[in-house]
Amino acid sequence: MSVEIKVPMLPESVADATMLHWHVKVGQPVRRDDNLVDIETEKVVLEVPAPRDGVITEILRTEGDTVLADDVIALFEEGASDSTQAATPIPEETDSVLPEDSPPAEEAVPPVDTPSPAAAESSAAAAPSGPAVKNLASIKGVDLSDVQGSGRGGRVLKNDVLAYANSSSPAAATEETPGTRREPMSRLRKTIAARLIEAQHNAAILTTFNEVDLYEVKSLRARYRDAFEKTHGVRLGFMSFFVKACVEALKRFPIINAAVDGSDILYHDYYDVGIAVSSPRGLVVPVLRGAEHLGLADIESSIAAFGERAKTGTLSLEDLTGGTFTITNGGVFGSMLSTPILNPPQSAILGMHKIQDRPVALDGDVVIRPMMYLALSYDHRIIDGSDAVSFLVAIKDALEDPARLLLEV
Repeated sequence: MSVEIKVPMLPESVADATMLHWHVKVGQPVRRDDNLVDIETEKVVLEVPAPRDGVITEILRTEGDTVLADDVIALFEEGASDSTQAATPIPEETDSVLPEDSPPAEEAVPPVDTPSPAAAESSAAAAPSGPAVKNLASIKGVDLSDVQGSGRGGRVLKNDVLAYANSSSPAAATEETPGTRREPMSRLRKTIAARLIEAQHNAAILTTFNEVDLYEVKSLRARYRDAFEKTHGVRLGFMSFFVKACVEALKRFPIINAAVDGSDILYHDYYDVGIAVSSPRGLVVPVLRGAEHLGLADIESSIAAFGERAKTGTLSLEDLTGGTFTITNGGVFGSMLSTPILNPPQSAILGMHKIQDRPVALDGDVVIRPMMYLALSYDHRIIDGSDAVSFLVAIKDALEDPARLLLEV
């Protein structure tokens, strides 16, 4: 029985998606729930499982194509095998360099006979081209009759048009030097780029700095590290202390936890703290929900889980949605000081940095202390400098005297 393989329902607020990578070929047997293809949205990568045992008999949408929810992307034959199905290779028009809104490439029809070289050359101009190829040729100003097609029967493919446009353009010739390669941005990278530009254009971003002495936190960790890990099964890191300190500071300065909505200010009476995490696809910000209700062990467990899921690409849209405040730690990469950029629509973000032993004056003496620079970037449209500075000082005070976090003072 033939079954249509469709794009799953996309997350709310996500209009379309990009075909990322087919894991199977036409005619290749698969088992039920095997992942057939990855589909990338601006937030997460969706997997499309096989509905039951069988084979893909036809692939309709190739890698790089833009698709909508419920689009048919392949045909599937239940219970079939590669020995009973005529395997049709993945269409050669696979393309990953066109803009996302380009129409999908049509599948080439294989020729009945293998033409002679002369016949292939004469048929190149006559071989039909799909709408995506014609659209690209129009954009690039390329006459298709001038392009030598590499597809079946001399069919001109999108890559042929791009190669011809690049080779015939003096500007492209000077820009593309040996050792240079061009890759399209992933959908996530495009989204990150767009959001960063949005943040810079739509907010009045200012950054204030301070430094914190982490001697007491380090001492506390050293005393209780082993007992904490034995009791809770998770390592006691620094991030949980920073999350707790931020939550207490946000309670004292609610404007830092607010957001701009047109001409209004939205105040949040909950504290969903985003934690910036590096992943193979780029920076993602999973959210700790209700951080005010979480203990140190809960926070550490959640962050460890986020890190693992970020590496494997299994973070869900729910993990990445929302957030009222963000913490980013450039210190894990060795950063001494930076100005973090806002994560819209949030109005503030805390930047942590590398812990470094430095000489400081303490009670009239010079001592060596584990110091970290802190940076708070904030939207000056609604947050005054006095609130921003006071907020950062509250974090500093809590970390330099961790008992404040237990007493909430």
